[in-house]
Amino acid sequence: MAVSSEPPLPATAHAKPGPTLNTHPVRGPLRWFRPTIRIRLTLLYGGMFLMAGVVLLAIIYLFAANTLKEGTLEIQVFGTNITLGKANCHDLPSVGTVNDINAAIDRCLRNQRAAVLQTFLNRSLLALLGLTVVAFAFGYAMAGRVLSPLGRITRTAQRVAGSDLHRRIELGGPDDELKELADTFDEMLDRLDRAFESQRRFVANASHELRTPLAINRTLLEVQLADPDASPELAQLGKTLLATNERSEQLVEGLLLLARSENKIVDKKPVDLAEVASQALDQARAEAQAKGVEIRGVRQQAFVQGNGVLLERIALNLVQNAVRYNVPEEGWVEVTTEPQQDYAVLIVSNTGPAVPAYEVDNLFEPFRRLRTERTGSDKGVGLGLTIVRAAVRAHDGTTTAHPRAGGGLVIRVVLPRDKTTNEQATQDKTSITAHTDTSPGTPTPG
Repeated sequence: MAVSSEPPLPATAHAKPGPTLNTHPVRGPLRWFRPTIRIRLTLLYGGMFLMAGVVLLAIIYLFAANTLKEGTLEIQVFGTNITLGKANCHDLPSVGTVNDINAAIDRCLRNQRAAVLQTFLNRSLLALLGLTVVAFAFGYAMAGRVLSPLGRITRTAQRVAGSDLHRRIELGGPDDELKELADTFDEMLDRLDRAFESQRRFVANASHELRTPLAINRTLLEVQLADPDASPELAQLGKTLLATNERSEQLVEGLLLLARSENKIVDKKPVDLAEVASQALDQARAEAQAKGVEIRGVRQQAFVQGNGVLLERIALNLVQNAVRYNVPEEGWVEVTTEPQQDYAVLIVSNTGPAVPAYEVDNLFEPFRRLRTERTGSDKGVGLGLTIVRAAVRAHDGTTTAHPRAGGGLVIRVVLPRDKTTNEQATQDKTSITAHTDTSPGTPTPG
């Protein structure tokens, strides 16, 4: 065979141009080899399945060996005598031909085989049942361990939703999907915290910037109205402008209060709902007497955890709304409070115009009134019930309303009850103090 003396050509001379591979090392950890939840669950449950299979196979092997040992058929022949051991062969003939004896032995073997298989099946089923119970218990425990970070995320989210936005998960452990979820949730909380803080600063600044010019206008108008030399036309114009300015002040106060009420209450204190309702009634009593509306109701002591100013605003808005939207004659407003097992309930009902059921939810929307224009009403600025619903939600409560038979509304506010303070108050007093109001007015209807 001839050997060429020419030097071999470089490989690049014959190779066709093609894509080149990046030989530089990959920076950072490979995401494929991260201890992700999928890999961990695959290894965990795959290993558990393998261990369960090995244990089940070993148990079945032991059962099979023991069963075969117990079910072995021993045949001994001594001359013309045949002896069968460890077998229930009761139909063997003592005397007979060879064919008869072989047929009897064959029947005995089949019976013995069926009995061995039945015993083996029963024991295997019992082993499978026991191993299933153990596997479920072990799998439940391991699943709880794997999902424990998810429970921590959920508990943190609940605390954040119920209190403030300053809490963080700060989940440690491997860099898996749950860690990414927790970090993403922490970043979202940071942004929400900054947004709510910006909103609080805006509310504080708007409170100053909007109240100051309105207060200056009110002062100037009052000074002008106090001038004895002012003409009647100028005095009437000043009164009109003063009423308009007062309405603007009420609107600003309502909007600012609504903005503050949208947030959760962080600094909560025990507040007696009956005392709050009584204070609200004292503030609205003069207006009710001027309109000839009777105030009545029994208020039982019921403590809740919340902000006393906002709770008083809830009761005051409901009472003022019930007084202003009432019938011209023989009207009444009933305010009751009652403690229940887990909640404290404030109920305000009144006489008034008939309210269709489909219009009730619209009354809680901003600037919505019943059969009136969105502006131009002297009964308020249209934010009373909106503030009530927002403040109740801030206290983790619910507000429901339904038309009363004969006209008017029944509004029910349910707030979580402060059990500790209620129990202490019950121990201090042998009976719950009840506040009953029957203010002067028209007689109680029927």
